[in-house]
Amino acid sequence: MAPRTATCTHATTSLLPNLTLSSSTSTDLTPAMAAEDDCTAAPEGGITISPVKVQKLPHLTNDLPNLKTFPNPLDRNQYYHPSDGFYISPSDVILRQITYDLSGTFPTPPPHLAYHRAGPRKQIFFDPSITSVAIVTCGGLCPGLNTVIRELVVGLWELYGIRQIYGIIAGYRGFYSFEPMALNPKLVEDWHKRGGSVLETSRGGFDLEMIVNAIRDREFNQVYVIGGDGTMRGAVEIFNEIRRRKLNVSIAGIPKTVDNDVGIIDRSFGFQTAVEMAQQAISAAHVEAESAVNGIGLVKLMGRSTGHIALYATLSSRDVDCCLIPENEFYLEGKGGLFEFLENRLEHNGHVVLVVAEGAGQDMIPRTDAQKKQTDESGNLVFLDVGRWLKSELKSWWDKDHPGELITIKYIDPTYMIRAVPANATDNLYCTLLAHSAIHGVMAGYTGFVSGPINGNYGYIPVAEVAEAKNPVNTMNHKWAWVRSVTNQPDFVKR
Repeated sequence: MAPRTATCTHATTSLLPNLTLSSSTSTDLTPAMAAEDDCTAAPEGGITISPVKVQKLPHLTNDLPNLKTFPNPLDRNQYYHPSDGFYISPSDVILRQITYDLSGTFPTPPPHLAYHRAGPRKQIFFDPSITSVAIVTCGGLCPGLNTVIRELVVGLWELYGIRQIYGIIAGYRGFYSFEPMALNPKLVEDWHKRGGSVLETSRGGFDLEMIVNAIRDREFNQVYVIGGDGTMRGAVEIFNEIRRRKLNVSIAGIPKTVDNDVGIIDRSFGFQTAVEMAQQAISAAHVEAESAVNGIGLVKLMGRSTGHIALYATLSSRDVDCCLIPENEFYLEGKGGLFEFLENRLEHNGHVVLVVAEGAGQDMIPRTDAQKKQTDESGNLVFLDVGRWLKSELKSWWDKDHPGELITIKYIDPTYMIRAVPANATDNLYCTLLAHSAIHGVMAGYTGFVSGPINGNYGYIPVAEVAEAKNPVNTMNHKWAWVRSVTNQPDFVKR
């Protein structure tokens, strides 16, 4: 098979936010695309980028080759008028990387990864009249959870005519501990206006054998798992066990993490709502700080391992004097330290707004031996409150270096306010697209995948890949430099 390539001109190579590869020739689920050179001149003076490696996407027929196919009900849906190009083919893919250096200065990179595009397929592998669906939410709360549930129910019901749709109560443990909740469009009609999860959620409770037994015994054919990286790792185990047992069950993940720490996809749902709400807390801290003598407004935002919320909220508000994130170490005392910077700011402005992500500075906070071993139900190390610790350290520093002088420190932790709000308009739309993308993929027989946007296009990513992918803030790129230019904070590198 001749190698497939994406051709683009010199002028536009780095300006293609929606670059996709498309071929009229069908390919199998694991196409191998290769060529000798990464970038070669095209006859018309353009640039040919190759090779491209399409990530393998699991399909039910890999283990159950004799499954029956059915025409897509969208052919008969009164709201759709399928035409040429409406249905996605296996050869429609999305590039993971869309910017390239064509100078030849750097070594040839490995094959460019691509993922199958999301969307409806011409044939489906489930008979809607007998298909039974389970939807489960796991982990902490996040704006948009109820919207995803609602859109899964409405999409399955209205697009594909599925009537047996059930919500699993209280996370993974709900498969074997509670009766599922029957769902329909009327019941979920206004769920998108509500925060939290109507299905309830929890951490832990993962018992692989009992979960898969429940899926088998209740005759679920499709399982939609909504959760973060830990939940996705559980979904990988469920997917593998279902394959081992050769059950006709499709597993789809919808990544949920308000911290935006899931890799590969452009962003996770709820993130934009969280940034919007975080700005309100920052504004309140700014008012408190500038209304006091030597006022310090201290805001702790979500972000265990990544500081995306703190970063974007800082850039959006422009009231922040210093932003501390897990990816960037800092120190308190000495030249170039936090205390020196804050003292200069107080001297010149009379007030300071300090934003800190919850995972920042955790190795600086004293812990007892018991605290060093304490984990939550998901197995994560329990973090100490960096905001309260910083407040205490700031007060001690000021009392030592400025005895008798006034200082006011107002500490705001909006974590549970942010987690509990309904999704904003942008996240609501995003949740709908995530849900419908997942439905189309499952109905087409794909399994063990996650739906999400890649460079602005929705695609299907193997869930095992998403479960391990991280999305840290790159402190070497332009965005972090922008933060430092807005705040004028030091780099906290000891010299």
